[in-house]
Amino acid sequence: MPHFPATARGRAAAMAALAATALALAACSSSSNSSSAAAATSSAPAASTSAAASASAPASTAAKKVNIAYLSFAVNNSYDAPMLAAAQAVAQAEGATLKVFDANNSPQTQYQELQTVISSGQYNGIITQPIEGTGLLTLVKQAIAKGIKVVNMDQILGPNLGTDAPQVTGLSANVTFVPTEIGTKMGQLTVQACAAKKLSPCKVGYLYDIKASALDTAISGAFDAAVKGSPVQVVTTGQSFFTPTIGLTAVQTMLQAQPSLNVIVGSDQGMEGAMTAFTTGHITKVMLVGYGASAAAVAGVESGAIYADVAQAPASEGRLAVEALIKAVQQGTVSGAIDPVAGFPDQGVVTKADAKQFTPEWNG
Repeated sequence: MPHFPATARGRAAAMAALAATALALAACSSSSNSSSAAAATSSAPAASTSAAASASAPASTAAKKVNIAYLSFAVNNSYDAPMLAAAQAVAQAEGATLKVFDANNSPQTQYQELQTVISSGQYNGIITQPIEGTGLLTLVKQAIAKGIKVVNMDQILGPNLGTDAPQVTGLSANVTFVPTEIGTKMGQLTVQACAAKKLSPCKVGYLYDIKASALDTAISGAFDAAVKGSPVQVVTTGQSFFTPTIGLTAVQTMLQAQPSLNVIVGSDQGMEGAMTAFTTGHITKVMLVGYGASAAAVAGVESGAIYADVAQAPASEGRLAVEALIKAVQQGTVSGAIDPVAGFPDQGVVTKADAKQFTPEWNG
């Protein structure tokens, strides 16, 4: 989602830098320095490729050595950790080499790293995980023109955050979530939560991650469209910067401004902060709607602490992206759009009724 502060010590500086660069990274990541994460499990989806997928090159290219440059937005991140681990596991199993380039949440660093990768001549495959959706477009086009296969992963590569269709000609695969779909689902779930309690009006607090980012703009815009005409009224907002502790402070401020809140909406890190605020403040009547399907969030849905959550699948993204890139390099396969949550229950919506069917792919 979005991108996020890398350490607690640098949080204030990172927050300012993130807002200034309007980072558009994934919902989904926290500032945790934990490198542990759940691995993809049997609930992880198989690749769902576009109809335009894929002719293969002659069998003589099948044994071609695959050298991958993996452009991570931030290695030291609890959302990225299972994605990278799954990618490395596939590369090792298939005899490919994978070198990690860590941008550490800096768009400028990521741009320079991609320049280095292209000019080095050492890689025939690149995986991009963009910090800014349009920031790498020119370089990705250069790489493809040089014959390097490129697979985009996690964040949208391009200006349209309402589609997972590749936005660069020649891209070998696009393994991403769609921000507007997340916003739409959260909006629909919020309307359902309000209806379940027969609340009209239904007072909602909206917790952005990085309000200035393209990611948050896309998600919140889709949320607003989904709740339009319903009793839902957004009466207060805050920002979590994908960090539970900052989310805690933001939620406490929101509750002080609007003590009669009915629902709070935001990413899983923000929801973790909200649950802490509720526990310390002995608050039981505010419902939560989140996105990310972290271990903390799925447990919260199952216990009833969170009304519902929209799933993301970082380990599946890492696995599917490397699988698609190896096929591209060795066989010339073009896989098109791949939905990492295609095989999840209820199109990736986690509710109390189906929470046991979800195995989280990251801790939160």
